[in-house]
Amino acid sequence: MPGPRLDPLVLSEDERRVLEGWANRRKTAQGLAKRARIVLECATGQSNSAVARELGVARSTV
Repeated sequence: MPGPRLDPLVLSEDERRVLEGWANRRKTAQGLAKRARIVLECATGQSNSAVARELGVARSTV
């Protein structure tokens, strides 16, 4: 059963730039990079289930 519908996640340009830096930087801790990728994908308007499938993580992680 799907969860409740959430408000869209909106990122400012500065927030997006920082998250993209964390997601792509080689020296970023892997946990932080994964969280940054999750937030960036959520900002595209996809469902949590779609983001989880896309990134290969559990829906509860998203």
